[in-house]
Amino acid sequence: MVPNNGKPFKNRPPRIRVPHQQKAIFTVDNQKLIGVLQRLSLTGGTALLVKDPIPPEGTLGEIVFGTAFGKVNAHIKFLYGGVDGVPLAQAFAFLAMNARSSQRFKRALEEMHTSDLSDFAGKQTPIDAAFATLRQSVRQLSGMLDSIRRARSKG
Repeated sequence: MVPNNGKPFKNRPPRIRVPHQQKAIFTVDNQKLIGVLQRLSLTGGTALLVKDPIPPEGTLGEIVFGTAFGKVNAHIKFLYGGVDGVPLAQAFAFLAMNARSSQRFKRALEEMHTSDLSDFAGKQTPIDAAFATLRQSVRQLSGMLDSIRRARSKG
């Protein structure tokens, strides 16, 4: 797997929605965090972290998750939190993955891609696009309301 150097991609790899609330174990400084994978691509993904604390941006760690082709292990870097307006959603980038995990991961992505789980805009009907926009707006609103509630409870 090619290391991600943090530069934006001109042609972003397709993001795949992960079905069946697939769990992942994140390890940061010998502490294990449980997450539910939301989306994956060749370069990284997003997960809903079940418990606090959410690692700060730039934190290095590891991820382990299962696929139909076997377990995948990778070194990752946590990116920004609050993905799609969901406070516990955390983005991450893959830094390194051994050859066996890389092969399993690519096969799993191909399988999910052919199962119509890809986020390609060209595959969406107008009603699907409208629902996706509505869903994103609700998530953002939910995140803003959650932030307001936290601020009020602290103050």
